[in-house]
Order: sequence, then C-alpha cells, then structure tokens
Amino acid sequence: MIPAVNDILTHDIELVSYPSQTHKMHLDSQTISGFIDGKESVKQMIYKILNTERYEYIAYTWNFGLYTSDLFGEDYDYVCAELERRITEALLFDDRINGVEGFEFSLQERNKVLCTFSVNTTFGTIDSEKAVNF
Repeated sequence: MIPAVNDILTHDIELVSYPSQTHKMHLDSQTISGFIDGKESVKQMIYKILNTERYEYIAYTWNFGLYTSDLFGEDYDYVCAELERRITEALLFDDRINGVEGFEFSLQERNKVLCTFSVNTTFGTIDSEKAVNF
C-alpha cells in the first residue's frame, strides 16, 4: 500500500528568525542585568560557547560548548589542529554565525596555546581568542 500525501507536504515552509535580544552578562561584577541585541549579543554567545566545557553541564545539550579536556598532554601541533576544528564546529552551532577563519596560534607559556581567529556573523566580523592548556 502506498501512503497518501497529506496537505502539509504541499504547502510552502516558512522559516522564522527569532530576535537575538538576550540578557546582558556583566563579567566584571558577575551580574546579569539589562538586555543586549545584535552584534553584542553574538559576542556574548561566542564567549559563552568558548568558555563552556562541552559534555560537562546537564543544562546544555551535547552540541553546546567547546571540548578541550582531552587535549591535556597532547602534542602542540595536534592541539592546534584540533582547536581549529573544534572551535569552528562549536561556534557554527549558532545560526547567526556564518563562518570562522584566520586562525593563528602562539605558545603563551609552557603547555598553553593562544588561538586568535575571526568570526563572520550576520552582524559583521568579530575578532576572538581562546587560550587552552594542553
């Protein structure tokens, strides 16, 4: 028996884009107050993604955050290659982010790498960085 096609499949699907307004985190005073939108909202989300260890918090899905805990004790070249892949994958979770490029790595101190990069968003380009112990 061949299944019948219902009317749902014949209608156009409309994608809805939600506003990016969110609560503002004040990192210096460790408080949340007020609202931000647009580019500042995306900057805050980048900060949250890069500073949340993936798989560690039950409040977040397994798709949210950056997984770095398995990089301890690994070779510098391996860490750099993995960071580029993992940062790109983690940030593309947000649909306001179109791409990540321009990765540069520098050894800050023994077993600490600083990764700088540019994030292309729907609101423009945002320069960002992440330091990781390995």
